[in-house]
Amino acid sequence: MYRDFKLRSALIQNKQLRLLPQEHLYDKINGVWNLSSDQGNLGTFFITNVRIVWHANMNDSFNVSIPYLQIRSIKIRDSKFGLALVIESSQQSGGYVLGFRIDPVDKLQASVKEINSLHKVYSASPIFGVDYEMEEKPQSLEALTVEQIQDDVEIDPDDHPDAFVAYFADGNKQQDREPVFSEELGLAIEKLKDGFTLQGLWEVMS
Repeated sequence: MYRDFKLRSALIQNKQLRLLPQEHLYDKINGVWNLSSDQGNLGTFFITNVRIVWHANMNDSFNVSIPYLQIRSIKIRDSKFGLALVIESSQQSGGYVLGFRIDPVDKLQASVKEINSLHKVYSASPIFGVDYEMEEKPQSLEALTVEQIQDDVEIDPDDHPDAFVAYFADGNKQQDREPVFSEELGLAIEKLKDGFTLQGLWEVMS
């Protein structure tokens, strides 16, 4: 109903238009002639935010539903019945040309103005009867950007050299170092590498 041009559908119930979800009735006009036949048919005209509907007063099933989505043009033209509202549907919907007589003329003009306004609003923001809602608003790029924090790194100039690396990762060692007497230990030990002390080795082990 939101998209399709409908003829002779179940549109009316108890002389009232059966509104679709999100559809709102803006105007109901009695005494509108459908000029599709030589004699014309007297009926009722409904203008909503989604479509235009007309039905014959003598037979509710003789009706037409014209969604704004399928309207190509809305004009006032002269006819053998006098000035009439002429609605031309899109080629996709069959290219129908429908005429309606609305009296008096000022009511006709007001109705055409209203239909054109609603048609423009619908074209800018179509209604298809489907509600959607975003569960959660996506975060902005600024919110997702984390400021990079520079860790405070302190260098202790008193840090001891890695004694284990010096003594056990020395792949170029070809022979044992010469023995020297250690007064601290009271015995002979292998000569320490430059930059290392006996106290430093004990601190690593402890």
